[in-house]
Amino acid sequence: MLHDEPHWWYGSGVSAALIAAALTPVSIVYRAVAKNRYRRSPAYKAALPVICIGNLTAGGTGKTPLSIHIATLLKEMGEQPAFLTRGYGGTLKGPVWVDDTHDAIEAGDEPLLLKRTAPVMISADRAAGAKAIGTGNSSISVIVMDDGLQNPSLTKDLAFAVIDGARGVGNGRVIPAGPLRASLKFQNKLADVYVINGPLSESASAGLKTLFQREPKRPILNATMVATGDIAWLKDVRVFAYAGIGYPQRFFETLKVYGATISGTAEFRDHQVPTPVEAAELIRLARSKHALLVTTEKDFVRLPASGHQNLMDLKALSKTLPIEVMWDNASKVQLARLISERLKRRRAR
Repeated sequence: MLHDEPHWWYGSGVSAALIAAALTPVSIVYRAVAKNRYRRSPAYKAALPVICIGNLTAGGTGKTPLSIHIATLLKEMGEQPAFLTRGYGGTLKGPVWVDDTHDAIEAGDEPLLLKRTAPVMISADRAAGAKAIGTGNSSISVIVMDDGLQNPSLTKDLAFAVIDGARGVGNGRVIPAGPLRASLKFQNKLADVYVINGPLSESASAGLKTLFQREPKRPILNATMVATGDIAWLKDVRVFAYAGIGYPQRFFETLKVYGATISGTAEFRDHQVPTPVEAAELIRLARSKHALLVTTEKDFVRLPASGHQNLMDLKALSKTLPIEVMWDNASKVQLARLISERLKRRRAR
């Protein structure tokens, strides 16, 4: 039960700095490969507009809730969106539409969540997936691409880069020395809009200052991930929380905000399904602390409805905290305008 994000990405102190410095030569190679791959790959222009929601860093920033929100907004605008995703963590390579017969082993966790809002196409080859959407379902009017900001195979009509307000870009270095998927200078050319998830911390603000001052400057929208639905049950309840997402601490802190008493936590690798032994241990720990098991929706959909009894018991005993996106007023208006303008521009060509 261990979260696998390198501590030096966001840590401080001599040890973190030394590790990051030692890995910098590898980062230089990684950065060059990423840039050359993007420049040498011909991009396919889909028959339908493509809106991409990605991030600048490895790990969780809140892009899946934003993808769901944008698809919902598109439906309110009279559009018929479909999601395009690689189905990270699943066995399906596609192109294939996700249906009710697919589980998390096949499709991955995110596609199962996305499917609640709009049809989902899984395709490791994003261009092939876009082609399949454009030819296989005449009612679809726009593609929402979950992740893939750095993917060069498909032209994007509007690209959002989601940034975690608490962590920003960490130490500002490229993988493996830091969390960045490519240099900030290069990625600024890929993003059309920045979305800040949560209040900017002092350290995050300092790390992003150079990015936000680059020309041309990008619109910056402010969002917050909040719990949705009935949350009264959390007030003054002892919970044992577990999560296998990019940044589990955000989930744990959210539980505290809504009044829960955290009696214990367990972190798993991103997209990891607990083993039967780990499931039994989670149940034991929660019972020993007289606490309610709580997890994220992503973790919940990964748990099988049939199979090993320990995993089925964990699913039966766990509650989830659904999350949605909330905007400040100015960002909400600007978001709708940006999407509307880009769709009109694309269709006018």
